[in-house]
Amino acid sequence: MNIFESINNNSTKSVEFGETYLKTSYKYYKLKIFEQMTLSVSLIMKMILIGGLLFVGFLFLVISGTIALGYFLDNMALGCLFVGSLFFILGFITYMFRHLISKKVIQIMSSKFFK
Repeated sequence: MNIFESINNNSTKSVEFGETYLKTSYKYYKLKIFEQMTLSVSLIMKMILIGGLLFVGFLFLVISGTIALGYFLDNMALGCLFVGSLFFILGFITYMFRHLISKKVIQIMSSKFFK
């Protein structure tokens, strides 16, 4: 009977260790998900705040540059045309390098997510 009691004790301990491992793993993954979620939300909020402020500043710079160029050329429509053309050219260049941008974003996010 001693052998059966020993097997019973070992199997009971194994079950207890398994349950402890599962509970600890659950807590770890819950904490890891919370960390990733807070990092993502924090990054998005910073991007919205900083991006919004930069956009407003950039908008004022573009408008003042367009007006200055219009006065310089003595034709406001021509100043607007030049500035609009510049943005189309910058947009086209960005479109041509979109794969490099995606690749860089994936590299940055994967290093943060899988660390």
